Amino acid sequence: MPTAQHKRILVLALFAGLVSLWLATSTGGTAIPATEVLTHLLSNDGSTHDEIVDRLRLPRALSAFAVGGLLALAGAFMQVLLRNPLGDPYILGISGGASAAVLGVMLLGLPAFWHTPGALVGALFSTLLVFGLSRGAGDWRSERLLLTGVVIAAGWSALISFVLSISPPVRLPGMLFWLMGDLGDADRPLLPLLLMSLGLAIGLLRARDLNLAARGLTQAASLGVNTARLRLELYFLGALLTAAAVATAGAVGFIGLIVPHMVRRLGGTDHRILLPAAALLGGALLVLADTAARSVISPMQLPVGVLTALLGVPTFLFLLHRRVRT
Repeated sequence: MPTAQHKRILVLALFAGLVSLWLATSTGGTAIPATEVLTHLLSNDGSTHDEIVDRLRLPRALSAFAVGGLLALAGAFMQVLLRNPLGDPYILGISGGASAAVLGVMLLGLPAFWHTPGALVGALFSTLLVFGLSRGAGDWRSERLLLTGVVIAAGWSALISFVLSISPPVRLPGMLFWLMGDLGDADRPLLPLLLMSLGLAIGLLRARDLNLAARGLTQAASLGVNTARLRLELYFLGALLTAAAVATAGAVGFIGLIVPHMVRRLGGTDHRILLPAAALLGGALLVLADTAARSVISPMQLPVGVLTALLGVPTFLFLLHRRVRT
């Protein structure tokens, strides 16, 4: 049964998510009183403010929330898979494969419809590559998976640089902006929200196994967990969630790395609590970052990935420092 502390974590995460969406729909180049937001959401009066809230800010905010939740869940799964605090889809090369595939789609001039299948193919191919190269003579080992993922990520980074270097000048600014994280065209949040819900549901169904695996795969296997199957499930689920995030918003880093650590610092080590709290806090964090990205120097917009990196680096260093001291 959830403890009082667990309930507080979930309430805090839910509150953060709702507040972030509220701020996102009321903040921007055109100021809309926060007290009017709910009215515009529940009714359609045909006003300019109503159009801004319903057609522009709300779809973008929900997309940002979904992407943040997807990345936080993927990070939580990767950290269990590797039993390493550096577990993250960007470090393991999954996002690199997805990003390289989407940039290839852009280079070919294909419509945005192909971004999602391209990202999925790239992420799954990178996953198969990491698993295939890290198998070695025996079973997969966490440190071997991590090192292989880091090398594959470096390879994708080199390929991305090559694609950018041969891209037509007219397409290059858009490709660079997307690569740094861009939610400007993210106006269809339904699919990423559904995938986030699916990933959360699967994670909660496997929460007991995740709790055991976090303590050690040998111990989990001795208690009846099929660790080989669990590893495959986590890696491919992480690839699917990362592909959906990359296709929606480009390369947004650090969300999957720091959010699970933040939840654990609050006391949410049980994955029945950690996963929903991470999804809510990850969504809230990216919504707030995107709100700042489009508001700080309005009408110009900053790449949201730049802000998440500026926030993520000191946050992770702080968490790491606290971990070392304790």
